[in-house]
Amino acid sequence: MSTFESSVKQIPYAQQLVFDTVSDLSNIDRVKDRMPEGKIQDLTYDHDSVSVDVPPVGTISMRIVDRENPKTVKYETTNSPVPFNLWVQLLPTGENSCKMKLTVKAELNPFIKGMVSKPLQEAVEKIADMLAVIPYGG
Repeated sequence: MSTFESSVKQIPYAQQLVFDTVSDLSNIDRVKDRMPEGKIQDLTYDHDSVSVDVPPVGTISMRIVDRENPKTVKYETTNSPVPFNLWVQLLPTGENSCKMKLTVKAELNPFIKGMVSKPLQEAVEKIADMLAVIPYGG
């Protein structure tokens, strides 16, 4: 099992507000405009799942499999060239702030690992960066 972790991101919003947002995938509406143009196609989502076509990787579909309010949201792939799990971990740092870390765990054979480790680490960091700057206040 290969593990990829983002750096810890400070978020200037309360832990519960951030949890409520990341634990409901219909909130993707708030961040669609921040997604890289041309890199994502056919985005569909609802409360518990999301599916997106990422050229040249293919279609990646995920669903939420666990919510530990207000600390953790765990997602797993339902369709992906490389099956993986993604955890969003949140810890309070004050009444109106928290810190966040993303962790991805994937089953990668040595050949695939050599090809995807760097892009996967970069993707985890970019997703964390995006989640750290979105407006969580209503």
